[in-house]
Amino acid sequence: MYNIIVYRELFMKRISFKYWIGGWQMFDDEKLKNLKSSKEEWQKKTIDKAIKRFPERKEKFSTTSEIEVERLYTPENIGDLDYEKDLGYPGEYPYTRGVQPTMYRGRLWTMRQYAGFATAEESNKRYKYLLEQGQTGLSVAFDLPTQIGYDSDHPLSAGEVGKVGVAIDSLKDMEILFDGIPLDKVSTSMTINAPASVLLAMYIAVAEKQGVSQDKLRGTIQNDILKEYIARGTYIFPPEPSMRLITDVFEYCSRNVPKWNTISISGYHIREAGATAVQEIAFTLADGIAYVEAAIEAGLDVDDFAPRLSFFFNAHNDLLEEVAKFRAARRLWAKIMKERFNAKNEKSMRLKFHTQTAGSTLTAQQPDNNIIRVTIQTLAAVLGGTQSLHTNSKDEALALPTEDAVRIALRTQQIVAHESGVTETIDPLAGSYYIESLTNEMEKRAMEYIKKIDELGGTPKAIEKGYIQKEIQNSAYKYQMEIESNDRIVVGVNKFYIEEDHKKDILRVDPEVEKLQNEKLSKLKSERDSEKVQNILKELKKAANEDKNLMPYILSAVKEYATLGEICDVLRSVFGEYEQSVIL
Repeated sequence: MYNIIVYRELFMKRISFKYWIGGWQMFDDEKLKNLKSSKEEWQKKTIDKAIKRFPERKEKFSTTSEIEVERLYTPENIGDLDYEKDLGYPGEYPYTRGVQPTMYRGRLWTMRQYAGFATAEESNKRYKYLLEQGQTGLSVAFDLPTQIGYDSDHPLSAGEVGKVGVAIDSLKDMEILFDGIPLDKVSTSMTINAPASVLLAMYIAVAEKQGVSQDKLRGTIQNDILKEYIARGTYIFPPEPSMRLITDVFEYCSRNVPKWNTISISGYHIREAGATAVQEIAFTLADGIAYVEAAIEAGLDVDDFAPRLSFFFNAHNDLLEEVAKFRAARRLWAKIMKERFNAKNEKSMRLKFHTQTAGSTLTAQQPDNNIIRVTIQTLAAVLGGTQSLHTNSKDEALALPTEDAVRIALRTQQIVAHESGVTETIDPLAGSYYIESLTNEMEKRAMEYIKKIDELGGTPKAIEKGYIQKEIQNSAYKYQMEIESNDRIVVGVNKFYIEEDHKKDILRVDPEVEKLQNEKLSKLKSERDSEKVQNILKELKKAANEDKNLMPYILSAVKEYATLGEICDVLRSVFGEYEQSVIL
């Protein structure tokens, strides 16, 4: 009897069939129909008259992803939104509203400042300074020779040692880098890709010397080689052996370093190369799909490694598009893991991500303006539900950041966290007609890209064919042309510019750093047991030629103070080096 009454009441209220059978549609069909009529009436009576008097600034408004922005959003734009299916609750599938049940009411995001320059000694001082200023996690920047597996004394390293990050040649440098920093108390992120397994092994070895067991270590290794082929270029080996090294890390850490995030699948560099927000989601998640497929093919169970996957996104200037981007990415990844890979563990479906504000938006002109840009981007990341955040310093368009600039960047996070009020409730922009409509549209367009990549044979094949690179190049070109034509305003660059004194207080790396680093390296080689090092490198080469997990061999090598370059040279001799074809 009760059910009959309920059904009759629902029909009388003209609630849609979907509402009481299929889910929780947020708006009934009759009201949406009436709303459409009233909006058309408003358009004729009010808007047309207003536009005659005060024309709008341009004919078409759109996001950076070329999604047209309507004049006004109403329930009509999200008429099919099903609350439980599309949004749900924080900490529950599909995680649109966040991966943690209480989000920032329970614990703020990890505040990291990406740092590293010159020598391990100098970077160690910067880390201690940042921790004293309230930073809650470390984020290591490595110099270019380290990123591509060369020691500081290699001819190709000349002029680059310590310039864009810290030079790490051996375990000795790593010991100095983390001297006085308890690795069981801090979470460390390391932005390293091609030689990621080597740097992770060094970190594990330093922890052991501190008396910290592997199961206590928390942090993230970027370890994302596919985006290097797509957008950045610090690769060493061809794709197949590179994917082997990555899955070796997955397997090793699932057994020995269970709290470590074994990869940070990075959309950041894809966006910095010129991708749109939609492309950033699509290409990043497509990379994620490729890694999951490679791990499963290597014999790993999806729920054994997927909970430790993490992501790394960019926060750009279009505040609301960025918020929608993060929400769409979470929902899409949850669906991919559940429906495509049959993940059973809820943690396998959670897209956890680090965010960095957009370096490509920083300007050398009027660098103080960058503080405002970074503040907007910080809000986007927090409103979008990030798990950790790096805020760029105002002077990074000019040089490595000074201590004063780094402190302002960190204070930006702290003010947003403690003074803005946006951390008091979960997903505060949810329910906005615009945000929900934009979230839906970005998910839809990203999925279209992923389907296209699948048709091409997956991400490695799409990279080989130049599809992803070409899409990014086209977007980057269009964006730049909009700036050149003044269709897109960049304050201080193509509008509101001033005459400036370009003598800035910037950080310069002492050229003597390279000489000092090479002296340290020479001393290390003279003091270590060279015979033992050569024997263990031979064992590594033998294992690389066989189907063995290489992490234990690399760990043994770094403990004997084999250098990064020596280890990578052994792997080069087996795997060869990748040469990227030019995409026109």
